[in-house]
Amino acid sequence: MDLTHFQDGQPRMVDVTEKPETFRTATAEAFVELTEEALSALEKGGVGKGDPLVVAQLAGILAAKKTADLIPLCHPLPLTGVEVRVELLKEEKRVRIEATVKTKAETGVEMEAMTACAVAALTVYDMLKAASKGLVVSQVRLLHKAGGKSGEWRREQ
Repeated sequence: MDLTHFQDGQPRMVDVTEKPETFRTATAEAFVELTEEALSALEKGGVGKGDPLVVAQLAGILAAKKTADLIPLCHPLPLTGVEVRVELLKEEKRVRIEATVKTKAETGVEMEAMTACAVAALTVYDMLKAASKGLVVSQVRLLHKAGGKSGEWRREQ
């Protein structure tokens, strides 16, 4: 299989000029593993910067909108919907982040969904690092995508 972001060994932004606009959606997730100190701080409402989960949710939405500015060969897309859910899984001592991004465009929104999750997870880290530097961001991954030529794909759990 040829990598579409290279032509004659050189990086390129894939030309999607001739592709039709179709509805596309992608959902991704990420986790932040918490220490006892970070979990305690989170349960008490953060560390003086506000609610880390709400700030992370907003950061994820903004990140989806800025993906083309962060990932060199991504197309800027007209996003029609971005939903970021951030939840504390207290028993597991971790935060789960899920982002779903939608568009009507010539190319998909997988990178936007994963970027939203990654930045939201990093924001949780940033908001809680005063309580503990031992947090771990993990498993930034695509769960589902639909639309476009390649159709639907779903991660098997």
